[in-house]
Amino acid sequence: MRSTKASSAIARLNARDADFRYSLGINASGMFYLLKAAPGARPERASDDLPLDEFVALVNKTGPQVKQKVSKLDEAFEKQLGARTREK
Repeated sequence: MRSTKASSAIARLNARDADFRYSLGINASGMFYLLKAAPGARPERASDDLPLDEFVALVNKTGPQVKQKVSKLDEAFEKQLGARTREK
C-alpha cells in the first residue's frame, strides 16, 4: 500500500513532465527518494530520503503543474462568497 501511493504520484509526475523520466527508490529503512533521468542518461538522485507523505507532497510539487478548470458557475460562486465576507 505504501509504495502504491508513491508509485501513483510518480506516474502522475511522468504524465505531466515529458522532459524527464522519474522513478522512486526505497532504502532499507523504508524511506523514499526521487530519481530523475533525462532521455538517454543515467538516473540521478533528486531528493533526500523522505517519509511517504513528505515524498508524495514533494512529487506533487515537482514539474509542471496542471491548471484546474474552473467553470463560470464556480467563478460566480467565488465572487458571491467574496462579497459576503466583505459585507461583514
